[in-house]
Amino acid sequence: MEQPCFEDTTFEKVTHLSKGEYENCDFKNCDFSNADFSGIRFLECIFTACNLSLLTLGNVTFQKIKFNDCKMLGLHFEHCNSFGLTFRFENCNLNMSSFYGLKIKKTVFSRTQLQETDFSEADLTDALFDDCDLTRAAFSNTTLINADFRTAYNYSINPEINRIKKAKFSLSGITGLLNKYDIQIDGIKS
Repeated sequence: MEQPCFEDTTFEKVTHLSKGEYENCDFKNCDFSNADFSGIRFLECIFTACNLSLLTLGNVTFQKIKFNDCKMLGLHFEHCNSFGLTFRFENCNLNMSSFYGLKIKKTVFSRTQLQETDFSEADLTDALFDDCDLTRAAFSNTTLINADFRTAYNYSINPEINRIKKAKFSLSGITGLLNKYDIQIDGIKS
């Protein structure tokens, strides 16, 4: 049985989606919290002001997706279909989510809460963390080559167990690279 395909459609204030493919669709003010998105394909879609917390993401396809002003607590993106996985987050709350082991190069996180989010084993080459709160975010064996943390804050990244070649940091954020040494640096507010 062939699954339905929705194209160029706007969904407002819905709480359930049918299994199928959604291409170039807009989702506005939807509450999908605790829903099961397993197997659904999203291509070039925009989610605005949606609650996507605690979604089940088994084999979900996210290709060229934008999330704006969304609440996305506790999501396990590593359960998504990794083929073509691309998304952008602006002014979202991704606290306690996981990107474990994903190759998500050039991902943009802008004005986004990433507290206690797991980036272990992920490839974040060329990623941008613009004005993001990374309190207790986990970076372990993470590839951060050329990643931009200049306006991010509250991060703790151990350079000895992560690949950070050519990553960008601000002077005020440098303490986030030295936390493991438990040292004090005068003249820098942390």
